[in-house]
Amino acid sequence: MSQSIRAFKGHGTENDFILIPDLDDKWVIAGEFVAALCDRHRGVGADGLIRIVHAKPGSEGEWFMDYRNHDGSLAEMCGNGIRVMARYLVDSKLAKPGQLLIDTRDGIKEVTVPATGDISVAMGEVKTISSSAIVHVGDHQFPATKIDVGNPHAVVFVDSLNEAGSLLFAPKVLPLKEFPAGVNVEFVKIDGEREVSMRVFERGVGETRSCGTGTCAVALATAERFGLVGPSSWTINVPGGIIKVDLDSSGLATMTGPAVIVAEIVVNLDLR
Repeated sequence: MSQSIRAFKGHGTENDFILIPDLDDKWVIAGEFVAALCDRHRGVGADGLIRIVHAKPGSEGEWFMDYRNHDGSLAEMCGNGIRVMARYLVDSKLAKPGQLLIDTRDGIKEVTVPATGDISVAMGEVKTISSSAIVHVGDHQFPATKIDVGNPHAVVFVDSLNEAGSLLFAPKVLPLKEFPAGVNVEFVKIDGEREVSMRVFERGVGETRSCGTGTCAVALATAERFGLVGPSSWTINVPGGIIKVDLDSSGLATMTGPAVIVAEIVVNLDLR
């Protein structure tokens, strides 16, 4: 007889996730299982999976986000995913509306969750590492800025988002030694004052409709492109909607956007 577990499906600006509440911390989620479950043809389909567990003793947070990419690989943090997780915690009454402290592989994140409406995440420091990367798309090369948001990003500015190509395959980013664990690549078009559009190829996933950490990387890269210092606020248009990013004078980013739980499902743990 096969085993099953209750799970939920949600999205933040159409960046979608499977949520597995594991309040007793008893499930071991193998990478192969995650990849099969996130597959859009043989599984439920999602950009990633979040196992929700209580934080370890000694943590400042009450909850831990055990996040995996679409391919089953571990990831440090996911800005859209943590909003979806927070929405689940409040909607299921496991947490009250207000401020939540959620532990991640990139440390504690403070999340502000109203009973309804958009959710804000204090993403921590966003910092530029170098401007020496080169992104290759077909026969074209683009200079890129390497930015750290707890996970690695390479941000490219283009005149048209079509310059990113199909994004069916990961863009080649050099030098390889700069990105030993892979990199998320953002292609950015300036739309107006403090407003940009972007497409993103997420490592371990592919092109996604949105990327929360990517919007923070894009906000910083755009501010630096215009020589802005001090606080700034940005509207980031992603294929799945709109995210707001606020940067303060010390490089700390706050990201705000929607999160929705769309379904409760029963997952077969014998999925092949």
